[in-house]
Amino acid sequence: MEIGFLKDEKDKVEFTIKGEDHTLCNFLRKELWSDSDVDIAAYSIDHPLVSNPVMLVETKKSDAKKAVLKAAGELRKTISELKKSVNSSL
Repeated sequence: MEIGFLKDEKDKVEFTIKGEDHTLCNFLRKELWSDSDVDIAAYSIDHPLVSNPVMLVETKKSDAKKAVLKAAGELRKTISELKKSVNSSL
């Protein structure tokens, strides 16, 4: 996965996620919305076969990059818990 920043301000980031699609973007967007300091968490994909998602995150007071990192960490925990649950039921 490759991240490319289009806009990098303290309270606003816009970045592309090369090679990803709606699956990761929806998970990340939903996790960002659980952060009370996030004002905007959205993404767009011009065409799923030929373009990469562009994600926009704006925060009220905190660092937008830190909000994205926090959300990614929470997603990692959630996926790890799911993996353990599936493995234990096999």
